Amino acid sequence: MADNEENKTTAWNNPEFRPDLAFAKLTEDMVERLRSYGREETFPANVPLFTHGERQVDMFVVLEGQIDICLPTADGESKVIAHHQKFDFSGELNLLTSQGSLVEARTVRESRLLRIPRNELQRLMRAEGDVANLITSATIWRRIGILGETTSGVVLLGHEGDAETTQIQRFFIRNNYPYRIVEASADDVALPNDDLSDHEPMLPAVTLSDGRILHRPTITQLADELGITELPDPEMIYDVTVVGAGPSGLAAAVYAASEGLCTIVVEGTAPGGQAGTSSKIENYLGFPTGISGQRLASRAQLQALKFGVRFAISRETVTAEQIDGIHKLTLAGGIPVCSRSVVVASGAQYRKLSVENYEQFENRGIFYAATAMESILCRDTEVIVVGGGNSAGQAAVFLSGIAKHVHHIVRGKSLASTMSQYLISRIESSSHITLYTESEIVKLEGASSLECVTWVDRKTGESTVKPIGSVFVMIGAEPNSGWLFGTVRLDKKGFILTGGADGFETTPYATSVPGMFAVGDVRSNSVKRVASAVGEGSVVISDVHRYLADHRNKFAAEPNSALAALRSASAAANAQS
Repeated sequence: MADNEENKTTAWNNPEFRPDLAFAKLTEDMVERLRSYGREETFPANVPLFTHGERQVDMFVVLEGQIDICLPTADGESKVIAHHQKFDFSGELNLLTSQGSLVEARTVRESRLLRIPRNELQRLMRAEGDVANLITSATIWRRIGILGETTSGVVLLGHEGDAETTQIQRFFIRNNYPYRIVEASADDVALPNDDLSDHEPMLPAVTLSDGRILHRPTITQLADELGITELPDPEMIYDVTVVGAGPSGLAAAVYAASEGLCTIVVEGTAPGGQAGTSSKIENYLGFPTGISGQRLASRAQLQALKFGVRFAISRETVTAEQIDGIHKLTLAGGIPVCSRSVVVASGAQYRKLSVENYEQFENRGIFYAATAMESILCRDTEVIVVGGGNSAGQAAVFLSGIAKHVHHIVRGKSLASTMSQYLISRIESSSHITLYTESEIVKLEGASSLECVTWVDRKTGESTVKPIGSVFVMIGAEPNSGWLFGTVRLDKKGFILTGGADGFETTPYATSVPGMFAVGDVRSNSVKRVASAVGEGSVVISDVHRYLADHRNKFAAEPNSALAALRSASAAANAQS
């Protein structure tokens, strides 16, 4: 057999792949310590240890023998991507989650293995710091290697630039799931319907590793089929449920779990929130050259996983209620989550222009902030700012010193009623800004990024077409708080009121419901910045700790009675409906 390291690296195609980190061996001392977490087992040759799609797989440490790791390919075959020998261990990123495995493991010859069950692995990750760091690093780099395999993952058939195709692509990317995109031909576009003379659209389509094809799948359907979905345990009462996995939610999860609280994060699509869609964040402390929003979110999620946080991915929170001091959240599909406390970090979504192909150009020419980061992209070019508030005015003034020219578009008749006078004066006096009142964008064009914009003057009907690649949309934000209407106090715009006279206690993050806190962009009067969101998420856990301590006796008295009360209330509600 060839050299062990060569065997491990020849199958991986990603040029950025680090085999030294992906396949770092456990030391003899580490293995001795790990024995208390598992048991020795001997397996004959050619025995599967776990299969593709299997959840909650155990970790195997090779004491003698060899394990081959195989990756299913699009043609229905499998490819050996790693050989694990003495003191190597199995598992990639799913080792830290309950998601389905992307790979298969099989013994090559008779092998003596140390099998560490999943529940013991979680205890190990908390107690053995050096081993936990080695495992975490290895699982990250192994997933990077899998993502770089051109023959692995599902196949996405669609058209580049199509909104649904882009949405699925974004879901795969943000969840670090391997996929390949194939441009659809004319024959793939439609399939006759037996009952209608029209053709039903069949794209985009996703071909799974077992050959099944999903036509125009929803995100929830994809997550379920691919094993990305992680559903909460209906029999458990969590200490903390964090709703939303943006910067504030991830920070809250990390601090809660690291301080010993049983924590679950509920996220509708993928970790990161709005920040996760940013191509580069340059003003976040500690990253002088900048970091992409997705990379920052991925690191935070891994940090949370390391401390044992559970992530319920691909399910939106629908309702919230409190019964006998326990919070019951209902997720899409009727899935319940019971918790002693809740941190609402569901964030806000930017208001969007009602223009065809708008989503296609988000972060590819359409931006929601005018900072030094974005200014690099529009130096000496013409740009557009949309909006009549102070944020839009500040953006126009800032960009006028960088861009060749700023076209400022507003739907109102003037700026007087929505913008501070000093900004209006600067806009009017600048030769680098042209204001278009009673106007709106009607068309966006471009290939992989925005290239051309058309807007119309509603007074005259005159259209203006410009070769512009950067549009700054600043027309406010809408909080993701619809699921809380009638539950907590909200301001007129739907943001959650906290603290003072509005909270169940005077601390800054307390909502009107005892045990429910709000942080980040969804909170009224919060600062819409990544750094402040992370700060709020970390600080709120001290309030959660105090609340749980004050109610410890009530929670500890009869924990099962709370679940019984919740089930009884749910049954009554279902009967009435």
